[in-house]
Amino acid sequence: MDGLPAIDYEFIFQHAPVGMCISHNRVIQACNDALINMFGYQRETLVGQSFCLLYPTVDEFNRIGIQIAPVMTDNGRYTDERIMKRASDELFWCHVCGSSLQRDDPHAAAIWSFEDLSDKRMVNTELTPREREIATLLIDGKTSKLIARQIGLSPRTVEMHRSRLMRKFSAANSSELVYRLQSAAF
Repeated sequence: MDGLPAIDYEFIFQHAPVGMCISHNRVIQACNDALINMFGYQRETLVGQSFCLLYPTVDEFNRIGIQIAPVMTDNGRYTDERIMKRASDELFWCHVCGSSLQRDDPHAAAIWSFEDLSDKRMVNTELTPREREIATLLIDGKTSKLIARQIGLSPRTVEMHRSRLMRKFSAANSSELVYRLQSAAF
């Protein structure tokens, strides 16, 4: 590429329009300015810390870590929308996408991007972590049986959570619930 300046990948990483980080075994090794601004931490606070710091609960951190592994092993990538937590303890919706650098050990080394969805979707803190998880999977079009299989619950337990969600969102049926979940703040 004669005449073109050298590409400065560090500059590109630091100034990317979405939050980005590199992780080893779910510990942040490097992060960019957008990630720091999104989560409200200082770089020194994030680097060397577990992703657990960015999750609403330790349970959600563990559960999602278990869900990520088989997907990344199969195709090397993982993406979802989930609720994350800022330094201020504010919860917010985030689109998360990751690529594993070692498919046989997906958590060993990965590159992650984070996009804040606060402008599109607000968090209803009246939902339990489990209800948030099930609501997210309902929006993805999964049935109670598929949800139960994916998160290790019985279909009956998933139906119980779905009924609670229907009451909380005043939905008459499942399709109305999904519509309200998609368009409402939760």
